[in-house]
Parts: sequence; C-alpha cells; structure tokens
Amino acid sequence: MTVLVFTFVLLLGNVLREILSLLVNRQATLSIAAEAIGLLIPFVWVFALPMGMLTATLLLFGRFSADQELTAVRASGISLLSLISPVLLLSLGLCTVSALVNMEIAPRCRVAYTRLIGKLKLELVNIQLPEGRFIKDFPGWVFYTARNRRGNLEDVMVFHSSSTNESETIWAARGKVEFDQQNHQITLHLFDGKLLRTSDGQGIPVIFEKWDLPPFDLNQSKKLSEKPRLSDMTFTQLWEELRDVETIGTPISLKQLTPDQLRVRKREIVKNRDDLTTPIRFHIHRQVAFSFACFGFTLVGIPLGIRVHRRETNIGIGIALMLVAIYYSFIVVAQSLSTRPEYAPHLIVWLPNFLFQAVGAVLLWRANRGI
Repeated sequence: MTVLVFTFVLLLGNVLREILSLLVNRQATLSIAAEAIGLLIPFVWVFALPMGMLTATLLLFGRFSADQELTAVRASGISLLSLISPVLLLSLGLCTVSALVNMEIAPRCRVAYTRLIGKLKLELVNIQLPEGRFIKDFPGWVFYTARNRRGNLEDVMVFHSSSTNESETIWAARGKVEFDQQNHQITLHLFDGKLLRTSDGQGIPVIFEKWDLPPFDLNQSKKLSEKPRLSDMTFTQLWEELRDVETIGTPISLKQLTPDQLRVRKREIVKNRDDLTTPIRFHIHRQVAFSFACFGFTLVGIPLGIRVHRRETNIGIGIALMLVAIYYSFIVVAQSLSTRPEYAPHLIVWLPNFLFQAVGAVLLWRANRGI
C-alpha cells in the first residue's frame, strides 16, 4: 500500500508539470495522457519501492513495539533476528526487483515517455543539442552538456580530433546555441572556459571568455534526437557507451614521439578519457547502488520503528521522509559532481548504502540484545 501511495504522489508531480499542461493546451488527448502516465510508472518505481519499504517497516515495527507484542514474542523465546528474517528476505527480493526496474525497465519506459512528450512539444532547440548525453554524430566532434535550457547550456565539454595526432578538448561553464533555419545549421558559442590543444604530445591550455565553434550542418545528424541521454540508458547501453567513449582521443601513432613526449601524451589521453567517461560511470554506479536501497532502508527502519515506539502513522511517515532526504542528498551531491572526475562521483553514490547498512546493523544488534 505504501508503494502505491508514493507511486501516486510521484506520478502526480510529473502529471501536473508536463501532461496536464499538454491536455489544457489540447496538445494531447486522454489516450495519449494515459499512455504517458503508464510509461512513467516504472520510472517512479525507482524511488517508490525503497520509500514504500522504509515507511512500511517503520509503521509495522513501531506499532508492533507500542502494542507490547515484541515483549510477548521475546518472552516466548523467539529472538528479534528470527522474527525479522522474513522481512529481510523480502527486502532482498525487492532489491532484485529494483535492479530489474532501475537497469532495464525504467530507462526504456523513460525513453519512450520522453519521445512521446517530445513529439508533442516539438522543442527544436532541445532536439538540436540534447542535455545529458554524448553527441558523436558530427565527424571528429564529441559534445556533452549537463543542461540545455532553450539553447542556454551549462557545463559543456567538447572534444575534437583530426586525422593526425592533433586534438582539442574544451571545457566551458556556459554556452549558447544559435540556429540558422535557412541553412539548417547550428553554431555553438562557449563562455568562461578552458581549451587544451595537443599536437605531437604537447599540450597548451588556453583560458578564454568566449569561444565560437564553426557551424555544424544538422543534415549530418538525422538521428540526433533519437539517442537517449545517459540518465535514460539501460545498464547494457551505458557499458556500450563507456567502451565507445574510451576509444575517443586514441592517437593513430605514437611511434614518432620521444619518451618525454610519449609520457605527456599518455597523461593527456587519460585525463581526457576521465573527463568524458565520468558521467557514464556515475550513471552505471547510480543504477546499481539504487538497487540496494531497499535493504539499507529495511535495516535502519526495523530498529528505529522499535525505538520510536509509536502507533501514529504521521510519526512513521515523518521519519521515513527524513531518512529518504538524507539518502538522496548523497545522490544529488554526486550528480552535481558528475562532470568532475577528481571527486569520484561514481563512488559517492555508494556512501548512503554503506552508511545506512552499517548504522542499521549496529542498531539491530543493540535492539536484539535489548540495549
């Protein structure tokens, strides 16, 4: 029941933000709205399953303790660990379900939902340079932007390689996309960034306030809007993307370089790869880490429910929301650092699992001993 409640609440936010506006503007029919809501359900289950398990555990064991049933069970010779074994097994089963939803079902449904809404909205600028995905459709160029708000870009990375060993890597805090409708071209303007140009193992960093890239012909990229962004890729697609991106920037030949130039060139290649692959690694680890949230929430929820010793539903829901906020705050921080390899954001997403499971194990051990 708690999973259904959270599913409804999370769906309501998406419906009010996107689907309802399309219905009001008569851009979507009721059947299309129903299809969109159905596609959203697996996506919100990523969050609803752990939240529902935590809330149910807090409410169940809080009432169990408040009604003195736990005392009666202990008096009959049954330990707390024996009592909660089915609940722990249920949480592990939900972890398996979460893994299937997080890594396969939810990304595919999210992609289908995004394409459905995109066809209705027809936002041309967002189609030209989608956020959160690597664009490799222009020969010799790779683009990535964390945000695209109607052509205003944030956290932009651009990689350009030529037929020789020359390459350019550009990092920019902001960017602007201009669309030439007559020639069907886009021009990218970058602001407040750094350019690293490498040639024969030599790299020269250049700090710039504005950098204009040459116009790109959109006719070369007909499938640009069809590729899902990183957050909407399945686990298998992310691994394929990672292997694909890791080949970027590999020089054709390093035999003509001196040993010093070779060491410098290899360091630059590793640095470029880390910058490009960090967002992919983050999403891979995020999908797997999310799958263990049910188990960590259960380990914490059982002893907390016993300690709170309250029957009121609002108390249990309040504690659940606080724990959920703590858990997902780590994910939000890691996502904000997804383009900063020096902070290892793909490892930060594992911290709440380790924290909740460690704290839950200690509290459960104390509760079993009656401390």
